[in-house]
Amino acid sequence: MDEDDGDGTSERPRADDGTGTGDGSDGRGDATPSFEAQIDGPRDETAVDCLAAGVAAAHPRRVVADRVAVDGDDLVVDGTHHDLAGVDEVLVLGGGKAGTGVTEALLDVLGDRITGGAIVTTDPAATTGPVERFEGSHPVPDEGGVAGAQRVAELAEGAGGRTLVLAVITGGGSALLPAPAGEVSLADLQATTDALLASGAAIDELNAVRKHLSTLKGGGLASLAAPAEVVTLAFSDVVGNDLSVIASGPTVADDTTYGDALDVLDRYDVDVPGTVRDRLERGAAGEIPETPASGDPIFDAVSCHVLADTFTALAAAREVAADRGYDTMLLSSRVRGEARAAATSHVAVAEEALATGNPIDPPAVVLSGGECTVTIRGDGGRGGPNQEFALAAALDLPEGVTLAAVDSDGIDGASDDAGALVDAGTATDRRAARDALDGNDAGTYLAERDALLRSGPTGTNVNDLRAVVIGGPPADDAE
Repeated sequence: MDEDDGDGTSERPRADDGTGTGDGSDGRGDATPSFEAQIDGPRDETAVDCLAAGVAAAHPRRVVADRVAVDGDDLVVDGTHHDLAGVDEVLVLGGGKAGTGVTEALLDVLGDRITGGAIVTTDPAATTGPVERFEGSHPVPDEGGVAGAQRVAELAEGAGGRTLVLAVITGGGSALLPAPAGEVSLADLQATTDALLASGAAIDELNAVRKHLSTLKGGGLASLAAPAEVVTLAFSDVVGNDLSVIASGPTVADDTTYGDALDVLDRYDVDVPGTVRDRLERGAAGEIPETPASGDPIFDAVSCHVLADTFTALAAAREVAADRGYDTMLLSSRVRGEARAAATSHVAVAEEALATGNPIDPPAVVLSGGECTVTIRGDGGRGGPNQEFALAAALDLPEGVTLAAVDSDGIDGASDDAGALVDAGTATDRRAARDALDGNDAGTYLAERDALLRSGPTGTNVNDLRAVVIGGPPADDAE
């Protein structure tokens, strides 16, 4: 970290969420996430507080309260009315990392109008009233996810023309709603997921495979629930908010094919169990029906609402930076590709700003979001895309710049850390830093330098968030 900027060095047990409550609350009585971090001055503080505010803004309690309401006998979602008087039951079905929060918030809005349902989440404990809750695993599915997905499927199949299904679709749902199809087993899905995650395949490519190995993904939930009305309530963790990619698109058309799934395996040289390849080859040969594609009438009764996404979080982060006197720039909410390559681009923006005042004149905060990937080399180690991004950036960050990067769900990769906070003083042992990157062990290097950010599960999932604080703080520059 930088030398003391005047505020001293302190262990920061929480980061203010930017709402002015001072207690980690968003002012509506629900707890919002905080980041544990080693703070060495105002730049560090600003970087962490920007990201904490972004995560808080995307919390389901806040988002649902703002976007969903009951008006008489109508459910209103983003101004669209859905009839409640004409239905006999309202079911909440789905899941993902934000599944518990969305369900609890829906119960706050709808109360006893919700008659039942089932969700699968990563929460070890939750209160979801009449909605059954199952705990699953992420990023690799487990038995709990299978049991929950089976219950979701059972309830969907029992829905009728006077059923309103509120489909809670949030990031992480691909792993949490596995529902193995045909002869594919949970062990087959686990091995396939592990191999795809290590391959460096993009999320849409990974999901093209998973959709064709599941009965719920790729429009499967909508197909099972027909002819019920299905209202999809989505929290997006994918670049561009493609609903067919979020949780592998359980309620929307799937225009990928078995052939596309095979192409992904071949492109990345992914070794999968024989039952998986056999199913995909049989599907490509027309022996197994395709997932429902665009134009299928089962989607006539389906409507979709993206309630929160990366931009939701970045807009809140930008407000925090602006309130502190920084010029702000939202670089992009759609950054993707290899983490270390994206890090180099962010460093270049900071260098240019310091050297020429372009594209923004310091003191400034540059924000970005998106989803980077990591190709595992060798045995791998501790870390995730945000830790690898941060360490790669730290190798070249100029003096006077702080960078923070986190996964909004609080879990970066397969680690227990949310991300990292770095500056020019983080990677002083360049050989060790490069060795850590080469071994995909950025987390170990960063932990030894007190550069990790931790929050635990945040209850939301809207992709990765980054803040680059360049120069400042503004009050110092004005002296």
